[in-house]
Amino acid sequence: MDEELERDERVFLMGEEVAQYDGAYKVSRGLWKKYGDKRIIDTPISEMGFAGIAVGSAMVTADLPSVFLISTRLSLSQAGLRPICEFMTFNFSMQAIDQVINSAAKTYYMSAGLQSVPIVFRGPNGASAGVAAQHSQCFAAWYAHCPGLKVVSPWNSEDARGLLKAAIRDDNPVVFLENELMYGVPFEMSEESNSKDFVIPIGKAKIERQGTHVTLVSHSRYVGHCLDAAAVLAKEGIECEVINLRTIRPMDVDTIEGSVMKTNHLVTVEGGWPQFGVGAEICAKIMEGPAFNYLDAPVTRVTGVDIPMPYAKILEDNSVPQIKDIIFSVKKTLNV
Repeated sequence: MDEELERDERVFLMGEEVAQYDGAYKVSRGLWKKYGDKRIIDTPISEMGFAGIAVGSAMVTADLPSVFLISTRLSLSQAGLRPICEFMTFNFSMQAIDQVINSAAKTYYMSAGLQSVPIVFRGPNGASAGVAAQHSQCFAAWYAHCPGLKVVSPWNSEDARGLLKAAIRDDNPVVFLENELMYGVPFEMSEESNSKDFVIPIGKAKIERQGTHVTLVSHSRYVGHCLDAAAVLAKEGIECEVINLRTIRPMDVDTIEGSVMKTNHLVTVEGGWPQFGVGAEICAKIMEGPAFNYLDAPVTRVTGVDIPMPYAKILEDNSVPQIKDIIFSVKKTLNV
């Protein structure tokens, strides 16, 4: 964000506690001191990240529904601004979902292509730890269902860096789903990925591990779980190909199909609920496409349990995918 704020003066960040407090998770640390009140904007909790909107050169504050309409139809089109809106948790985005879907996602279409909406909605998504039912939902399938939005879900530092740059530079609304439990996890970064010009194209998956026996497809934190499961299974002679989706919408179906045609088996892994989820969409795409004839067994889904998230830790642990669940599903799919 720092590099993009420096690169383009139209970019600004707004959200609860992003400025003086340096962000609830310290993601925006130092940005307020560097760029000031006009570009790093603390918003009141009741207005969920859309309180201060620039119209021309003036800053205004209003209630959520009206302010976002002003933002999309006046500010972004006329002033050319490129806001990054942080949700302290994506569960709070339900308070703004009408504006995200009916305004941000549809304005370009409803204006016959005259008004683009370059805006990024970002923040932690999915289950964290000990925050129970109302703060543990995965919104990947929710937003990926809607035409007009791009939905991104990074796993490691390289993903987060390259995809966030791409999202900020994109002229369309992008939902950028981070994960609270990944904020403190370090990853090695190549010299290329540390470049200011490093951008990962939206809509392209990455094969994180080559394999020949089964394809594992996942996004966000559970890519790491898949790699850990693959390491265990490799000791038993089972080679898993692990695909990091990176983008949920548009989904890179070609990469998944190519892998399935090679391995003849597919397991999807996600933290969200099973019904109408990301894994369900992948299953449908494979069934409808050329890779279906290459399957030697039905596709298996590993998902969160179909219940509101419990608070008790032992119940919470059994409500989201664990490495052992992935190992079990792979063996079931391979009938070993």
